[in-house]
Amino acid sequence: MFFWDQHKTITSCYELFTRKVCDRYQLTQMEYDILMFLHNNPKYNTAADIVKIRKSTKSHVSTSLKSLENKGLIERIQSTRNKKHIEIVILNKAESIIEDGMKAQKEFAKNALDGLTKEEKYMCMAVFNKICANADAYLKKYAEGENEKLFLL
Repeated sequence: MFFWDQHKTITSCYELFTRKVCDRYQLTQMEYDILMFLHNNPKYNTAADIVKIRKSTKSHVSTSLKSLENKGLIERIQSTRNKKHIEIVILNKAESIIEDGMKAQKEFAKNALDGLTKEEKYMCMAVFNKICANADAYLKKYAEGENEKLFLL
């Protein structure tokens, strides 16, 4: 399937645009991605949210969050009502990284979508969202099926 082989081209291109930011601030790609995810999605501010939405592994997210915390870029705040609920807050020290990251993301989008009309951009987003929704639905069905198989054993 050509499309699936080509998605790595898009990811590689994105990483070229963001590499300058990562190098400048001595971040791994995962640390950068998490920081930008938290900025772009403020309502998803827990490690579990990052794992679930970004489809990242718990260990990679945990390691990256610890590193970001050690660098003074984020803080984890434990809920007073639920000790298991820990929110992640971006600290002021990360402002310049976020600013440069936003510029890199805009530059990437401009280049990746070059030559597309506004209508084509919306169509592309709609089709991509449908593909993702289909994949998510299948993954949920698969996970439920796997859980049922475990109970049968």
